[in-house]
Amino acid sequence: MKRILTILFITFSVPFFAQITVDEILNKYFENSGGKENWENLNGVKFTGKANVGMEVPFETVQTKDGLTYTKINLQGKDIMQNVFDGTKLWSTNFMTQTPEEATAEQTQNFIKNDKQGFPSPFINYDSKGFKVEYVGEETKEGTACYKVKLTQNPIMIDGVETPSIQFYYFDKDNFMPIMSEIEIPAGPMKGQLALTSMSDYQEFGGLFFPMSLSMQGAALTFDKIEINPTIDSTILTMPAQ
Repeated sequence: MKRILTILFITFSVPFFAQITVDEILNKYFENSGGKENWENLNGVKFTGKANVGMEVPFETVQTKDGLTYTKINLQGKDIMQNVFDGTKLWSTNFMTQTPEEATAEQTQNFIKNDKQGFPSPFINYDSKGFKVEYVGEETKEGTACYKVKLTQNPIMIDGVETPSIQFYYFDKDNFMPIMSEIEIPAGPMKGQLALTSMSDYQEFGGLFFPMSLSMQGAALTFDKIEINPTIDSTILTMPAQ
C-alpha cells in the first residue's frame, strides 16, 4: 500500500513541478509574434520614428538579412549617419566634426559576429549561429511576471581582450512577448553598468509584431512606421570621401 501511494504521489506531482524549457518559451514567442517561418523569411525592415533625448529627433533605421544597415538621424535639419554597414565597412558620422569615420577593425568584426547574425532575432536558429540560450527562472519586471532568458552570443574583442557577450531578456509570462532586455556595458565610461531596454506597445506589420516604443538609457524611442522588406538605395551606405 505504501508503495502504491508513493507511485501515485510521484505521478500526480510531476506536472506541478515540471519546469518550462527555453525552447518552449521561444516557440511561444515566435508563435504569438507572427510565426517562426515568417520571421525566417524576413529580408529587411525599416523603422521610422522619433527619439526623445531632451529634444525630439526624427530618425530612420534599416536592417537587412544580408547585414546591411544604417541609422539616419535628422538633427536640426541636417542628416547624420550612424552605424552604417555596407557589407564590408562599418562607419558613422562624427557628431563634432560632421565628417564620416570608419570603425576600427575590432568594432567591425564584433558587428559581423553578433549584430549581423542577430537579424531579425538572435533567438532564431540560435544554435546554428553559435549562440547559447538558457532559461534562468522567473522574475518580476515593471510589475509583470516574466520568464528570464540568458542569451550568450559570440565573444567580442574589447581592446584586444576576448570578452563575453551576454544579454538577459524578460518574456511576459502571459503572452511570451519580451518586455525588457539588459546587458552589461563592456567598455567606456559606463563599463560594468547595466544598460536596460524596455519594449512595449506591440503592433502588427506584415503579419509580424514589433514593439512601437523603446526606452533605453534615458532616451525614449517611438516608431511611427515600420516597413517590411523595403527597397534600399545602396548609395546611402557608401562612406563619403573625407
